Amino acid sequence: METDDEDHAMVEAADEASAWPGSSRRRRLLEFLLHVARRLDLRPVVKYTALSFFADRLLPALPRKMGFCGARGSRAVSSWLLEPLRDSNLELFALVAVWIASKIHELKPLSVKSLKALGDRIIADQHFTCRDFANAELVFMEVVEYNIGSLNIPFIYLEELLVQFREISKLGDHLNMDVCMEILDVLYETEDCSWLFNSPCQLAASALVTAYVISVPKQTWEFPILPWVTFTTSYDEEEIMKAVLTILMHVLNPDEMKGKDKIDYNI
Repeated sequence: METDDEDHAMVEAADEASAWPGSSRRRRLLEFLLHVARRLDLRPVVKYTALSFFADRLLPALPRKMGFCGARGSRAVSSWLLEPLRDSNLELFALVAVWIASKIHELKPLSVKSLKALGDRIIADQHFTCRDFANAELVFMEVVEYNIGSLNIPFIYLEELLVQFREISKLGDHLNMDVCMEILDVLYETEDCSWLFNSPCQLAASALVTAYVISVPKQTWEFPILPWVTFTTSYDEEEIMKAVLTILMHVLNPDEMKGKDKIDYNI
């Protein structure tokens, strides 16, 4: 009977973990991080590295590291920052993600004092000390198991693909990196697109094709962009197309999408 109760508790914990952190909460947190990026005028590589650390690594790992989902093989992390896990604490971790990313990519990283000053202005109901930031960084690193490699992120792949595309086609001049980044921002804020980030290179290829569809005039669609990205990245064309259609559904409003339904996707 005890075994049945334990199994039932583990199932409930797994359900709770699978729903974590919830679409509205996740969206608020990522909007907070994007707001931080604008306030600090972060370089794109710092911004998207921070987003990857926070959204793709920290948030998915938290339920496991806090003892949810019956993950007995993973060492739990104990800290007052996790018990209870308030929104203000998660916003602190978002700032820490920015701090770590800046230390990786900038010759002169952001100072903890500057991040604390910003946190004091934009984190509601809580003022964290510089020591809290240092503690939060240690907790952050434990939760993500020190996985702070910054090469396997969508922005890096996207930047490389765009450079290659511009080298072989003049149509690359029609593609603006700002459009590509706006696409990534929308996807980060959208819970049901989070699966796209499981494969950063495929996402980058799909985002590039989406930007091509949006930015390049249809009458000039002379470059076989879809076969090219599938050849360059070695991903299946159907997988890329599925991701492109998913992205279009979220970056365009319904009226625009009706027009895209009529597009010949032989691109």
